Amino acid sequence: MIKLTALIAGLLFGLGLLLAGMANPSKVLAFLDLTGAWDPSLALVMVGAIGISIRPLTWARQQSSSLLGRPMQLPIRRELDPRLIGGSLLFGIGWGIAGICPGPAVAILLTGSWQVIVFMLAMLAGMLLFTALGIKRSY
Repeated sequence: MIKLTALIAGLLFGLGLLLAGMANPSKVLAFLDLTGAWDPSLALVMVGAIGISIRPLTWARQQSSSLLGRPMQLPIRRELDPRLIGGSLLFGIGWGIAGICPGPAVAILLTGSWQVIVFMLAMLAGMLLFTALGIKRSY
């Protein structure tokens, strides 16, 4: 049941990314181009997503386990540290260069676009480097 729920959630997430235009690198780059032909439509998508997620996230923070009986694992740290700032900068730079972030990259991977493949390889290399350096996660 847990795997089926994860599959359905992933499919809904991917479909939402596609319908919202978040999987279209040119649309994302137009959103990031504040001094040129700025396209604010993705900001509306983000505001809508935040608005919809506030109630479930508030509810989840009050629970000790998920609806499927698994332990609830939400981030608890709130302070800024060099890892968070550095990771955010790397994420933003990659997003600005490629117009792709991890969720949409997975959603459009099967298109076979060389840009998406290069992005995914770079992302996987970063994940492997993180693991190889033995960096511990701190939630």
